[in-house]
Order: sequence, then C-alpha cells, then structure tokens
Amino acid sequence: MIYDLNIAWSPSTTSERLLQTLSLASSLGYSTVALNHTLELPFPANPTAPFPSHLESSPSRKLPALLRRATLPLDDPAASNYRLQSLVSVYDILAVRPSTEKAFQNACLTLDIPIVSLDLTSHFPFHFRPKSCMAAVARGVRFEICYAQLLAADNRGRANFISNATSIIRATRGRGIIISSEAKTALCLRGPADVINLLSVWGLASDKGLQGLQSVPRSVVVNEGIKRNGFRGVINVLQVASRAVNDTNPASSGDNDNEPSTGTDTGRSGNKSKIQKRKQGEGDGQSMSSRQTKKLKLAARSAGQDGNPIS
Repeated sequence: MIYDLNIAWSPSTTSERLLQTLSLASSLGYSTVALNHTLELPFPANPTAPFPSHLESSPSRKLPALLRRATLPLDDPAASNYRLQSLVSVYDILAVRPSTEKAFQNACLTLDIPIVSLDLTSHFPFHFRPKSCMAAVARGVRFEICYAQLLAADNRGRANFISNATSIIRATRGRGIIISSEAKTALCLRGPADVINLLSVWGLASDKGLQGLQSVPRSVVVNEGIKRNGFRGVINVLQVASRAVNDTNPASSGDNDNEPSTGTDTGRSGNKSKIQKRKQGEGDGQSMSSRQTKKLKLAARSAGQDGNPIS
C-alpha cells in the first residue's frame, strides 16, 4: 500500500477539484491519502473537522481511503493554547510545522506529535543538527518532505528546497522520512516511482524512498489509531471467539474424562509387570539354590564311594 498523508485542503476547495485530485491519486497507485487542514491560532473551544462529510465515488472515478489530518503552525514553544488532546479525537493525524529553532527543538525532543512537516522552500535561520534529528527519529517522530512545494516555488524557493531536503536527509541518514505531496490541485501529483527517483538525486536511497511511501507512513497511521482506540495499553475488542462445538459436547468431554483412567491403567500394568519380574527373580533364586543342594549331595555320594569320609 502506498500512502500520501498530505493532500492540501481548505474551506475554499471545491468538491469537484478535490474529487479530481483524489481520483488521480488513486490512478497513480495511492491507496490511502490524508486531507490536510492547516489550523490557525487560537483554536476554538470545541474543534470540529471541517472536511466534507461524504464524497461520491463512481466506477469511473475510484477514490482512495481518506484520513483527516491537521497541521499546527509552531512559532513559540511556550504557547499554551495548543490543546493537542482536544484535537486527537477530531483528527486522525496531527502534525506541526515549526518555523523557529526553539520550536523545532521542542517538536523533536518533547512534543507528542508524530509528524514534523517543514516548509522547505523557506530559509531557516538554523541548521538541522543530526543529534536532535536522530533523537526525534528514535522517539518515533517522522520528518515529512512535500515535493509539491518544489513545483509551486520560484527559483529562490527551489534552491532552498533542495538545500533543506539534502540537510534533512543527511541529518537523519534517510531514516524516519515521510514523502508526501501537499498537492493543492491534481497537476501537482506525481507517481511514486518519479518521486523516488527525484529524491534519490538529493541523497535519499531508493529503498528509503520506498519506505517513505509505504512502511513509514503506515506506522504513523497504525500508531495514531491505537492511541485513539486504546487506553493504557488496552485496545478495543472487536470480536470474541465463540466456544468450539467439541468443548460443549458431553460425549467429547466423556472421552476426555477417560484419558486419566487410561494413564492409570498403564501405570497399573507397569506395576504388575514389575511385580511379575520380581517374582521371576525370586523363583530363579529358589531354583538356583535347589540346584546347588543337588550338586552338593552328588559330590558327597561320590566322595563316600571313593572311601574318603566326609567330616
């Protein structure tokens, strides 16, 4: 399964344009996509997902599986108006987009967010250090590279994108990278093979690029689903296995009850065989003693005939 966890969506996006983007994503091989909504501060007290409730699919227009995602702009890590727990039950996936060094360090080291999505076309006043990036990867945080940013940028933005993408790949050694599109229209989408070849030019190996489209985003989706449906390591029970027919059958239980008696019989037969062996041993001892007495008597008779008395 191939994932695209960032299809840009805004309230101004029409249903027809969204359907065109989703149908093209399905034809390119993407089986699961996430509609991304960029939030703005301050958040409402009771947040709701503003995505369209249903999208009509037809045999000629096949749609992939849809997920709901929210991206939070992160400027000041000391801001107290994020309320991430209130957004977990509303959206399937949460991501942050830091723009300062402190916000980036906070997202890598302390913030409980699965995805760090960066606007790679902008110039960052800090460097992506391997220590903080590898600590984030070890903690389960994934870095997102959106290739559609390159297509919509100017010459300066493209240069920044290539420099920032190369720095992230070098700092993370190609681990924990998610490849997404952030496509606003269908023309910004590209096939998985084209994206892997494009990123391989900037240092991302082909196997790592394939993982960025398959296993890495899948792990994010599965882990976030477990967080929503689980509590303290316990997840929901979907179906309880029914008791087998043989367990409720009295005949089978009777057969099972006879199994210990069979073992007892074998034990008794083993004891009988031991007793018989002992008796045979005793009989052998008695027969050997009678034979010895007969030999002694014959020896005494022969000695008496020779004239040598036996004292």
